[in-house]
Amino acid sequence: MANFITVIRIICSIILLFCPVFSPAFYVLYITAGVSDMIDGTVARKTGTVSEFGAKLDSAADFVFVVVCLIKLIPAIHIPIWLIIWMIVIAVIKVINLILGYVARKEIVACHTVMNKVTGLLLFVLPLTVSLIDLKYSGAFVSMIATFAAIQEGYLLSRK
Repeated sequence: MANFITVIRIICSIILLFCPVFSPAFYVLYITAGVSDMIDGTVARKTGTVSEFGAKLDSAADFVFVVVCLIKLIPAIHIPIWLIIWMIVIAVIKVINLILGYVARKEIVACHTVMNKVTGLLLFVLPLTVSLIDLKYSGAFVSMIATFAAIQEGYLLSRK
């Protein structure tokens, strides 16, 4: 069942490619994909069907969803240059965290902290708010939380 939910995310993501950005169909597919991401792991744990294949399928579905969203959203919204620079700084911190985690443990280490989960939720909600809240405010808020989460992750990885 969990893998079926994950496949729904992949299908929604692919169909999303063909929908006009911010149309009702876009929102329905976007929200369906996002909700499927939130529940597939829970379903797998509750039903005792957690598997390596399911984890890899979930990662693949996440990747497809993120790439499709970037393809659709980046051309549709104006992102201030200072916000782009801030996002690049966060990405650099995250890459440094991955490298340090790998050097220390010889494997890719992911920290599933509360702040990382909050960041993920805020990033998911962000496209739903662009018509209501100016991106310079919502983007700054999300970037501030993401920066804190990335620094916290680096700190936690350095202590392991």
